[in-house]
Amino acid sequence: MEKNEVGWSEDWLAVVIGLFIFLLSLGVLGGVDILGWGIKTNVWVNLGKALEPISKAWASVGGIGALVITYLFLLVVMTIGAAALKTNMARFAVGFTFVFWVCYLCWLLGSHANIAATPDKLKAFGITWSLNLTQEAGFIVALIVGLIIGNLFPGFTESIKDAVRPELYIKTAIVILGGALGATAAEQLGLATSVMFRGLCAIVEAYLIYWAIVYYVSRKYFGFSREWAAPLASGISICGVSAAIATGGAIKARPVVPIMVSSLVVVFAVVELLVLPFLAQNFLWKEPMVAGAWMGLAVKTDGAAVASGAITDSLIRAKALAEAGINYKPDWIMGAATTVKVFIDVFIGVWAFVLAIIWCSVIECKPGERVRPGQIWERFPKFVLGYVVTFIIILWIGISYPGLLGKAKAATGEANVFRVMFFMFTFLTIGMVSNFRKLWEEGIGRLAAVYLLCLFGFIIWIGLIISWIFFHGVKPPVV
Repeated sequence: MEKNEVGWSEDWLAVVIGLFIFLLSLGVLGGVDILGWGIKTNVWVNLGKALEPISKAWASVGGIGALVITYLFLLVVMTIGAAALKTNMARFAVGFTFVFWVCYLCWLLGSHANIAATPDKLKAFGITWSLNLTQEAGFIVALIVGLIIGNLFPGFTESIKDAVRPELYIKTAIVILGGALGATAAEQLGLATSVMFRGLCAIVEAYLIYWAIVYYVSRKYFGFSREWAAPLASGISICGVSAAIATGGAIKARPVVPIMVSSLVVVFAVVELLVLPFLAQNFLWKEPMVAGAWMGLAVKTDGAAVASGAITDSLIRAKALAEAGINYKPDWIMGAATTVKVFIDVFIGVWAFVLAIIWCSVIECKPGERVRPGQIWERFPKFVLGYVVTFIIILWIGISYPGLLGKAKAATGEANVFRVMFFMFTFLTIGMVSNFRKLWEEGIGRLAAVYLLCLFGFIIWIGLIISWIFFHGVKPPVV
């Protein structure tokens, strides 16, 4: 994303907000419970028992109080962030208020016992059936609500567009997520190392296979120019919006090219988000880490990939518990998806730099034009730095001071309240920006044909094969 007039970008803002919340959560290590008032939503039958503060030290504020404080805290933080982006603060505050409360209602609905309760909890809730989706069902509810709003009420979506920022929300969530994954990695260091190594190998394979095939198909069979084929190949095969924009800038394509490709990416990411996790639940529940890595390789955009990993995590854990009595620890399947996706993001800048060199020195060959090494840094996804920092800090604490691991897990648990909210914001706003009618009117049917053919013709299945090769037999730890 390009910087605005004051030098800020959503990428850097996500790092700042994510690290700010993460650092506040670390107060637990020193005995200061700064974020304990964060809202915790329980699986419920009786609504009166659904809401409570995450920390018992803040029990006096009550569930409603915790919810209001969480809203006010995020409103202040995000509105200050909007000012840093040079966005109208009042308009953002109004839009964000809508996003927050709709998202929380979706999360609350998704937490109802008939939707979220796992089979081992039915008796405790006094119910005879459940969809077994766990609380992550709230993500699906938010996505559906977002799609309804975006497609039936596009004018309203436009009126609050300042707060409809799925990339900002998901990048902030990923920065916070790094700490939680660091805590789980400290408990299972050998498995975590294996996941990271396998994830790195998998995305190298994906780059070498995906991009070349999509570029060839676009040029050979659909007759697209290089200007269109390169961003299309990056958008379809690598990392969606970020890759399409980075590639477009690297090859100096007209602005309309990456914009059109990015629009397609969002639409198809929604389709994948609604379909692939359920396929994984039915056919890959015995290979959970394969399923997680598959989400990271197959689903484009950071938001949709990590969100797909979260849904897959909950669906497979529920099925494994119901079918085989295996209770996997949460977040490991999602962690595989996130790890693969983050490695893909890390290489976006490198890939854009490589393409810039090729376009400048081979394809365009303009006299006197040189590629600046600084382009790697300009295209590097900065939020990845935040993710790495939070991950390493908690991992280091857990390994160097094992006695503090319990407090570190408590700290990341409090930060996780906000990670979940940012996930919810992502799901809702992804749906809101997916206006199918408008995209069709812009004439992207031919591009959609390439996307449809490549994505469902081979990318998803090659991603599955690669995931199987590197993650077959790897299991998350059990509770």
